Amino acid sequence: MKDSYGRTIDYLRISITDRCNLRCVYCMPAEGIPCIRHEEILTYEEIQTICEKMATLGLKHIKITGGEPLVRKECWNLIRKLKSIPSIQTVTLTTNGILLAELAEKLVQAGVDGVNISLDTLDAAEYSRITRGGDVKKVLEGLKTILSYPQVTVKVNCVLGGDGWEQNAITIAELAKKYCVHVRFIECMPTDWKQQTKLQDRVREVLESVYGPASDCEKPLGFGPSRYYQFEGFQGKIGFISAISHKFCENCNRLRLTADGKLRLCLQSKESMELKSLLRQGRDSELMDAIRTAIYRKPKEHHFEDSNIETVGMSQIGG
Repeated sequence: MKDSYGRTIDYLRISITDRCNLRCVYCMPAEGIPCIRHEEILTYEEIQTICEKMATLGLKHIKITGGEPLVRKECWNLIRKLKSIPSIQTVTLTTNGILLAELAEKLVQAGVDGVNISLDTLDAAEYSRITRGGDVKKVLEGLKTILSYPQVTVKVNCVLGGDGWEQNAITIAELAKKYCVHVRFIECMPTDWKQQTKLQDRVREVLESVYGPASDCEKPLGFGPSRYYQFEGFQGKIGFISAISHKFCENCNRLRLTADGKLRLCLQSKESMELKSLLRQGRDSELMDAIRTAIYRKPKEHHFEDSNIETVGMSQIGG
């Protein structure tokens, strides 16, 4: 699958629910968001059908997201279905980790290839503030549980912010030193881009002042845009996803499927193709045409720097 700029599009992020058991301050308002009606959300069978059709065009890698995907009933059954598609090489999951400890075994049995855990701080009080009531102990228990399955690649995603971000970066990075886990620091995608603090270069400086010089990792880890570094003595690597300060759109390889069946061309752009109605009406040829059109019309780059951008919350897009 190639878009009009010659980029190979082989990665699909699928939001299987817009619901979440946390209320992170940078993701949704404290009162939550109006939920999509159950009948409007794609079934697992419909998601599988879309992925099978996209696989004939070159789809290879799938990321299951939300909201929080683990709140959807038996989500591991979807992973098993997607893993059965012959040309799909990897199916991974991103989660806040709250339910991970109790569901890890079922996810592994279903064949999940990797798990990304969102974790912005190890401080219990700060974590509760950021997530509006979450318990960091449950996340750490989930992390420990999934690390007991060495066949699963484990990554921690951290959004830094606040006055104490330097010490927070150091303690989160320590996870990659102690365990076989890759820690990625991610720039927040704000509605108001002027609030964005460009942290990548500063975080690297802070970490090198504590852990010594970092060396570039030439070999990519996974199929996304992270830039990775290796610190001596670390079991895992340190990565950065810096979509604003270090724009990587020229290498973007992904589309996003929302829980209600829209194939979204870019995280920032509101442009999308409606797939659900075509699928439910059995209009297969038009469905394939819509997928091809979405791929071809993928924008050259995001425009988070513009004042008038998409304002839908991350929980409704799939991140």
